[in-house]
Amino acid sequence: MTEKTLYSWNVNGIRAAQKKGFLDWIEQAQPHILAVQETKANPEQLDPELLEIPGYHITWASAERKGYSGVAVFSKEDPLSVQIGLGIEKFDAEGRTIIADYGDFVLLNAYFPNGSRDHSRVPFKLEFYDAFLSYCENLRSQGRSVIFCGDVNTAHKEIDLARPKENQKTTGFLPEERAWLDEVTTAGYIDIYRDRHPEKTDVYSWWAYWGKARERNVGWRIDYFFITPELRDRVVNAQIHMDVLGSDHCPVSLTLR
Repeated sequence: MTEKTLYSWNVNGIRAAQKKGFLDWIEQAQPHILAVQETKANPEQLDPELLEIPGYHITWASAERKGYSGVAVFSKEDPLSVQIGLGIEKFDAEGRTIIADYGDFVLLNAYFPNGSRDHSRVPFKLEFYDAFLSYCENLRSQGRSVIFCGDVNTAHKEIDLARPKENQKTTGFLPEERAWLDEVTTAGYIDIYRDRHPEKTDVYSWWAYWGKARERNVGWRIDYFFITPELRDRVVNAQIHMDVLGSDHCPVSLTLR
Protein backbone atom coordinates (compact mmCIF):
# COMPACT_ATOMS: atom_id res chain seq x y z
CA MET A 1 0.00 0.00 0.00
CA THR A 2 1.45 3.32 -0.94
CA GLU A 3 0.93 6.27 1.35
CA LYS A 4 0.66 9.93 0.38
CA THR A 5 1.27 12.74 2.81
CA LEU A 6 -0.43 16.05 2.13
CA TYR A 7 0.77 19.16 3.93
CA SER A 8 -0.83 22.57 4.33
CA TRP A 9 1.19 25.56 5.50
CA ASN A 10 0.55 29.28 5.72
CA VAL A 11 4.09 30.48 4.97
CA ASN A 12 3.35 34.20 5.60
CA GLY A 13 5.39 35.31 2.59
CA ILE A 14 7.08 32.63 0.50
CA ARG A 15 10.16 34.74 -0.16
CA ALA A 16 10.63 35.23 3.59
CA ALA A 17 10.04 31.51 4.16
CA GLN A 18 12.64 30.66 1.51
CA LYS A 19 15.23 32.61 3.51
CA LYS A 20 14.21 30.62 6.58
CA GLY A 21 14.78 27.19 5.02
CA PHE A 22 11.53 26.44 3.18
CA LEU A 23 13.28 24.53 0.37
CA ASP A 24 15.35 22.50 2.86
CA TRP A 25 12.14 21.59 4.66
CA ILE A 26 10.53 20.36 1.39
CA GLU A 27 13.65 18.31 0.66
CA GLN A 28 13.45 16.70 4.09
CA ALA A 29 9.63 16.32 4.46
CA GLN A 30 9.04 15.22 0.84
CA PRO A 31 5.34 16.11 0.78
CA HIS A 32 3.37 14.29 -1.91
CA ILE A 33 1.22 17.41 -2.11
CA LEU A 34 1.97 20.70 -0.40
CA ALA A 35 -0.68 23.42 -0.23
CA VAL A 36 0.68 26.80 0.84
CA GLN A 37 -1.17 29.97 1.72
CA GLU A 38 -0.27 33.63 2.01
CA THR A 39 2.54 33.45 -0.56
CA LYS A 40 2.42 37.27 -0.93
CA ALA A 41 4.15 37.10 -4.31
CA ASN A 42 3.63 36.81 -8.06
CA PRO A 43 5.66 34.07 -9.77
CA GLU A 44 7.72 36.68 -11.65
CA GLN A 45 9.01 37.96 -8.29
CA LEU A 46 10.39 34.56 -7.30
CA ASP A 47 13.77 32.85 -7.62
CA PRO A 48 14.12 30.00 -10.14
CA GLU A 49 14.71 27.61 -7.18
CA LEU A 50 11.17 28.27 -5.99
CA LEU A 51 9.65 28.10 -9.45
CA GLU A 52 11.30 24.83 -10.41
CA ILE A 53 11.62 22.37 -7.55
CA PRO A 54 12.83 19.02 -8.91
CA GLY A 55 10.04 16.43 -8.92
CA TYR A 56 7.20 18.91 -8.36
CA HIS A 57 4.44 20.39 -10.52
CA ILE A 58 3.64 23.86 -9.15
CA THR A 59 0.51 25.99 -9.53
CA TRP A 60 0.31 29.60 -8.34
CA ALA A 61 -2.69 31.82 -7.68
CA SER A 62 -1.71 35.39 -6.86
CA ALA A 63 -3.71 38.36 -5.65
CA GLU A 64 -4.08 41.40 -7.89
CA ARG A 65 -2.81 43.47 -4.98
CA LYS A 66 0.97 43.15 -4.61
CA GLY A 67 2.40 41.45 -1.54
CA TYR A 68 -0.98 40.19 -0.38
CA SER A 69 -2.70 36.82 0.05
CA GLY A 70 -1.93 34.19 -2.66
CA VAL A 71 -1.84 30.38 -2.62
CA ALA A 72 0.18 27.66 -4.36
CA VAL A 73 0.14 23.88 -4.73
CA PHE A 74 3.33 21.82 -5.08
CA SER A 75 2.56 18.31 -6.23
CA LYS A 76 4.63 15.25 -7.12
CA GLU A 77 1.76 13.93 -9.20
CA ASP A 78 0.44 16.07 -12.02
CA PRO A 79 -3.24 16.77 -11.19
CA LEU A 80 -5.78 15.76 -13.85
CA SER A 81 -6.98 19.36 -13.88
CA VAL A 82 -6.42 22.56 -11.94
CA GLN A 83 -8.76 25.50 -11.46
CA ILE A 84 -7.71 28.85 -10.06
CA GLY A 85 -10.42 30.42 -7.90
CA LEU A 86 -14.07 29.69 -7.17
CA GLY A 87 -15.29 31.60 -10.22
CA ILE A 88 -16.38 34.60 -8.14
CA GLU A 89 -14.44 37.71 -9.12
CA LYS A 90 -14.25 39.52 -5.77
CA PHE A 91 -12.77 36.45 -4.09
CA ASP A 92 -10.60 35.32 -6.99
CA ALA A 93 -8.99 38.77 -7.31
CA GLU A 94 -7.45 38.07 -3.90
CA GLY A 95 -5.79 34.80 -4.99
CA ARG A 96 -7.44 32.66 -2.33
CA THR A 97 -8.19 29.26 -3.87
CA ILE A 98 -6.67 26.52 -6.02
CA ILE A 99 -8.77 23.44 -6.85
CA ALA A 100 -6.78 20.40 -8.02
CA ASP A 101 -8.38 17.17 -9.23
CA TYR A 102 -6.38 14.04 -8.38
CA GLY A 103 -8.97 11.55 -9.60
CA ASP A 104 -9.74 9.79 -6.30
CA PHE A 105 -10.29 13.15 -4.60
CA VAL A 106 -10.50 16.85 -5.36
CA LEU A 107 -8.23 19.03 -3.23
CA LEU A 108 -9.15 22.63 -2.44
CA ASN A 109 -6.34 24.75 -1.04
CA ALA A 110 -7.70 27.99 0.41
CA TYR A 111 -6.52 31.02 2.29
CA PHE A 112 -9.72 32.11 3.99
CA PRO A 113 -10.16 35.83 4.66
CA ASN A 114 -9.20 37.41 7.96
CA GLY A 115 -12.08 39.26 9.64
CA SER A 116 -9.79 42.20 10.47
CA ARG A 117 -9.23 43.58 13.95
CA ASP A 118 -12.10 46.07 13.65
CA HIS A 119 -14.30 43.24 12.25
CA SER A 120 -14.77 45.23 9.03
CA ARG A 121 -13.97 42.17 6.88
CA VAL A 122 -16.13 39.71 8.83
CA PRO A 123 -19.06 40.01 6.35
CA PHE A 124 -16.67 39.37 3.41
CA LYS A 125 -15.18 36.41 5.30
CA LEU A 126 -18.62 34.89 5.96
CA GLU A 127 -19.58 35.39 2.32
CA PHE A 128 -16.42 33.60 1.23
CA TYR A 129 -17.17 30.80 3.70
CA ASP A 130 -20.63 30.27 2.21
CA ALA A 131 -19.41 30.38 -1.40
CA PHE A 132 -16.61 27.96 -0.56
CA LEU A 133 -18.88 25.44 1.15
CA SER A 134 -21.41 25.51 -1.70
CA TYR A 135 -18.55 24.84 -4.14
CA CYS A 136 -17.51 21.81 -2.07
CA GLU A 137 -21.11 20.61 -1.79
CA ASN A 138 -21.50 20.89 -5.55
CA LEU A 139 -18.49 18.60 -6.01
CA ARG A 140 -19.99 16.11 -3.56
CA SER A 141 -23.31 16.18 -5.43
CA GLN A 142 -21.33 14.97 -8.46
CA GLY A 143 -20.11 12.01 -6.41
CA ARG A 144 -16.64 13.43 -5.77
CA SER A 145 -14.57 12.94 -2.62
CA VAL A 146 -13.35 16.27 -1.27
CA ILE A 147 -10.36 17.31 0.81
CA PHE A 148 -10.04 20.95 1.72
CA CYS A 149 -7.21 22.50 3.61
CA GLY A 150 -5.67 25.82 4.50
CA ASP A 151 -5.71 28.69 6.92
CA VAL A 152 -9.40 28.90 7.82
CA ASN A 153 -8.68 31.87 10.13
CA THR A 154 -11.12 30.57 12.78
CA ALA A 155 -10.63 28.31 15.79
CA HIS A 156 -13.62 26.01 16.07
CA LYS A 157 -13.94 25.07 19.75
CA GLU A 158 -12.50 26.29 23.05
CA ILE A 159 -9.97 23.44 22.94
CA ASP A 160 -8.57 25.00 19.74
CA LEU A 161 -7.06 28.11 21.29
CA ALA A 162 -5.09 28.88 24.42
CA ARG A 163 -7.27 31.78 25.62
CA PRO A 164 -10.90 31.14 24.64
CA LYS A 165 -12.45 33.31 27.37
CA GLU A 166 -10.42 36.39 26.41
CA ASN A 167 -11.14 35.98 22.69
CA GLN A 168 -14.95 35.69 22.59
CA LYS A 169 -15.11 39.04 20.77
CA THR A 170 -11.97 38.61 18.65
CA THR A 171 -12.27 37.77 14.97
CA GLY A 172 -11.20 34.17 14.53
CA PHE A 173 -13.37 33.11 17.46
CA LEU A 174 -16.61 35.03 16.91
CA PRO A 175 -19.84 33.01 17.26
CA GLU A 176 -20.81 33.65 13.61
CA GLU A 177 -17.39 32.47 12.37
CA ARG A 178 -17.48 29.34 14.53
CA ALA A 179 -21.06 28.66 13.41
CA TRP A 180 -19.75 28.12 9.88
CA LEU A 181 -17.41 25.40 11.13
CA ASP A 182 -20.42 23.82 12.86
CA GLU A 183 -22.17 23.91 9.49
CA VAL A 184 -19.18 22.25 7.81
CA THR A 185 -19.08 19.39 10.32
CA THR A 186 -22.89 19.02 10.27
CA ALA A 187 -22.64 18.61 6.48
CA GLY A 188 -20.40 15.61 7.19
CA TYR A 189 -16.90 17.01 6.61
CA ILE A 190 -14.42 15.65 9.12
CA ASP A 191 -11.83 17.86 10.83
CA ILE A 192 -9.35 15.03 10.61
CA TYR A 193 -6.85 16.25 13.19
CA ARG A 194 -9.57 16.60 15.84
CA ASP A 195 -11.14 13.32 14.74
CA ARG A 196 -7.82 11.58 15.42
CA HIS A 197 -6.93 13.54 18.55
CA PRO A 198 -10.27 14.40 20.19
CA GLU A 199 -8.90 15.35 23.60
CA LYS A 200 -5.49 16.75 22.65
CA THR A 201 -4.91 20.19 24.13
CA ASP A 202 -2.14 22.79 23.72
CA VAL A 203 -1.68 21.92 20.06
CA TYR A 204 -1.85 24.96 17.80
CA SER A 205 -0.91 26.01 14.27
CA TRP A 206 -0.60 29.81 14.66
CA TRP A 207 0.94 32.12 17.24
CA ALA A 208 0.99 35.92 17.27
CA TYR A 209 4.41 37.45 16.68
CA TRP A 210 4.18 39.55 19.86
CA GLY A 211 4.45 38.72 23.55
CA LYS A 212 6.62 35.61 22.98
CA ALA A 213 3.37 33.83 22.12
CA ARG A 214 5.09 30.90 20.42
CA GLU A 215 7.62 30.37 23.20
CA ARG A 216 4.76 30.38 25.70
CA ASN A 217 2.55 28.34 23.33
CA VAL A 218 -0.29 30.87 23.47
CA GLY A 219 -1.67 29.79 20.12
CA TRP A 220 -4.66 29.03 17.95
CA ARG A 221 -5.48 25.99 15.80
CA ILE A 222 -6.77 27.68 12.64
CA ASP A 223 -5.14 25.53 9.92
CA TYR A 224 -7.07 22.42 8.97
CA PHE A 225 -7.59 19.41 6.75
CA PHE A 226 -11.27 18.56 6.27
CA ILE A 227 -12.25 15.38 4.40
CA THR A 228 -15.50 13.85 3.22
CA PRO A 229 -16.55 10.75 5.23
CA GLU A 230 -15.76 8.12 2.59
CA LEU A 231 -12.05 9.03 2.80
CA ARG A 232 -11.86 8.43 6.53
CA ASP A 233 -10.85 4.75 6.27
CA ARG A 234 -7.87 5.75 4.14
CA VAL A 235 -6.44 8.06 6.80
CA VAL A 236 -3.22 6.81 8.34
CA ASN A 237 -2.29 9.91 10.26
CA ALA A 238 -3.07 13.59 10.87
CA GLN A 239 -0.48 15.80 12.51
CA ILE A 240 0.38 19.37 13.45
CA HIS A 241 4.12 20.07 13.13
CA MET A 242 4.68 22.63 15.86
CA ASP A 243 8.45 22.20 15.72
CA VAL A 244 8.68 23.52 12.13
CA LEU A 245 9.68 27.19 12.11
CA GLY A 246 9.82 29.70 9.26
CA SER A 247 6.40 31.35 9.63
CA ASP A 248 3.96 32.42 12.36
CA HIS A 249 2.03 29.28 11.34
CA CYS A 250 3.32 25.72 11.33
CA PRO A 251 2.48 23.00 8.79
CA VAL A 252 -0.38 20.54 9.30
CA SER A 253 -0.48 17.19 7.54
CA LEU A 254 -2.71 14.33 6.48
CA THR A 255 -1.42 10.91 5.42
CA LEU A 256 -3.64 8.72 3.24
CA ARG A 257 -3.17 5.14 2.09
